[in-house]
Amino acid sequence: MATQKTLTLLSLLLTTLTLATLSITSNAGGIAIYWGQDGNEGSLADTCSSGNYNYVIISFLVTFGNGQTPVLNLAGHCDPSSGGCTGISIDINSCQALNIKVLLSLGGGSGSYTLVSSDDAQQVADYLWNNFLGGSSSSRPLGDAVLDGIDFDIESGGTQYYDVLAQALSQYSQQGNKVYLSAAPQCPYPDQYISTALGTGVFDYVWVQFYNNPSCDYSGGASNLINSWNTWTSSVQATSFFVGLPAAPNAAGSGYVPPDQLISAVLPSINTSNKYGGVMLWSRSYDLSSGYSSAIKASV
Repeated sequence: MATQKTLTLLSLLLTTLTLATLSITSNAGGIAIYWGQDGNEGSLADTCSSGNYNYVIISFLVTFGNGQTPVLNLAGHCDPSSGGCTGISIDINSCQALNIKVLLSLGGGSGSYTLVSSDDAQQVADYLWNNFLGGSSSSRPLGDAVLDGIDFDIESGGTQYYDVLAQALSQYSQQGNKVYLSAAPQCPYPDQYISTALGTGVFDYVWVQFYNNPSCDYSGGASNLINSWNTWTSSVQATSFFVGLPAAPNAAGSGYVPPDQLISAVLPSINTSNKYGGVMLWSRSYDLSSGYSSAIKASV
C-alpha cells in the first residue's frame, strides 16, 4: 500500500505534468481594437482605460500616395485639417503608459490611396515617420506623441509598392524606438493587395479579417475559419497572428462568431500555434455596445 508521502509526491508530479501540458497546448493572447470611425465610441483614453485591449489601431489615413496630400479621417472625433486632433496626443501617451501599443492604420474600406512607384512609397514612409512616428514636423496631426507603429488595411487602389513602404518603415527602427508593423489582410489567401508586402517578413502583427468572406469566415462553419488560419500561419512570416472578427452581428456582412462559440469551437484549435497573438475586433464602437471583448477577455 502506498504511503502518504508517496501519494503526495505522485499528486505533485501529476500537477506539474498538467501545468506543463497546459503551457504547451495553449498560448496567452491579447485583444486588438480599431478606434476612430465613430464619434460616439468614446475617447481613445477611455478605450485604453477599459482594460480590455493590448493594441489600439487609430483608423484611418484615408488619402496618401500618388502626390496627394495625406488625409486623416477620424469621423466625428475631431477635424485633423484644422489642427483639431492634436489633443489626442495626451490620450496616446496615457495608452502607452498602460503598456498598450497604439498604431495608425492606412487605408480602410473607402478612401483615395495608392502607391505608384518606389519613390512614392519612400515619400509616404518619410511622411509617416515625420508626422506620426519618431521624426519631426511642424504639422503633426495627432500632436507630439510618438505612435508605436503603422497598420496596413489596404482594401482598394493599386497593389504595388507596399513592400517598399513596409521595408522603408522597418528601416526607421534603426533610428530609435522600434516601428511596429501590422497588417489586416482579408482571409482569402493570398491577400489581393498586400501579399507582396507580407512576403517581406518585416511585419510584427497580422490580424486576418475573418469576416465578409464566407469561404473562410465562421459563416461557413468553424472548420472554414480554422483551415484558413492554418494556411495563413504556415504561409506568412510574421511574429504573431490574430483572428480578426466583427464585435457585433451588424459590424460586418458575415463572419460574426458568438463569444461562447469563439471560446469553445475556435480558440482551442488556434491558440496552440506558437504564432498565436490573440483576437482583433472591428471596432470599438460595436464592442462598446456588444461587450464582446469583456466576454472573451479571460479566454483569449
